[in-house]
Amino acid sequence: MNKLILGRYFPGDSWIHRLDPRAKLLACIYFIFVLFLANNWQTYVVLWMFTLLVMYFSGVSFKTYLRGVRPLIWLILFTVFLQVLFTSGGTIYVDWGPITISEFGLTNGVFIFCRFVMIVFVSTVVTLTTKPIDLTDGINSLLRPLRVLKVPVDEFALMLSISLRFIPNLLDETQKVMEAQRARGTEFGEGSLFKQMKTLVPIFLPLFVGSLNRAEELANAMELRGYQSGEKRSTFRQLNWQKRDTFCLVFMLVLTVGLAFLRADGSLLH
Repeated sequence: MNKLILGRYFPGDSWIHRLDPRAKLLACIYFIFVLFLANNWQTYVVLWMFTLLVMYFSGVSFKTYLRGVRPLIWLILFTVFLQVLFTSGGTIYVDWGPITISEFGLTNGVFIFCRFVMIVFVSTVVTLTTKPIDLTDGINSLLRPLRVLKVPVDEFALMLSISLRFIPNLLDETQKVMEAQRARGTEFGEGSLFKQMKTLVPIFLPLFVGSLNRAEELANAMELRGYQSGEKRSTFRQLNWQKRDTFCLVFMLVLTVGLAFLRADGSLLH
């Protein structure tokens, strides 16, 4: 199975699976903002406990979440590296020319790493426990007030739905093309940089052609079904907000209050 799980849905009947997609989207976005309230070890411990609790109630194995964050780990570590180098204060551990590693730099680096990983974990919970079509309906419902400002909400929701459906297919096709190239003797990740770039050409060309063919087939199918942009359409799937969805958002408010009490007065700027 492909290591990147972005856009994939894991069927299940967990408590989080049964939540309304609007509640999950609002809670995820709110959680990202709540992360900026954390400014000491106590607040980060609370946030990690909340993140692990959400992952546990999703009914998806922890290994799956690790597989989701693995492709992004180098980008996260690079960001942490820059944070360590360009944040000064406290005890100086390394002072070698332009390179300075201080107590505040290391602390901020750890905090930034925790923030990125928790954002990836919680965002992955939303995509793994929500069908792409339900996620699209939830976004469409949340953005509905923007119709007053003549924002094409329906077109945006349709574009998002198609993108979410295409991502897993493209990843699977990439895996198949790479396996076919390996069967022909191609070795990926070896040799000079120019040689590695040449090995990617036989991958990108079939994917590009296949994407164009899929897009053309989809456009023809929509045209045959009489799809017209901007027309009002009814919805077969009706979203149903329940008490557990309200409880989810109330719990987020309780988490915010707890973090506000645990915040340090003389906090570091992250």
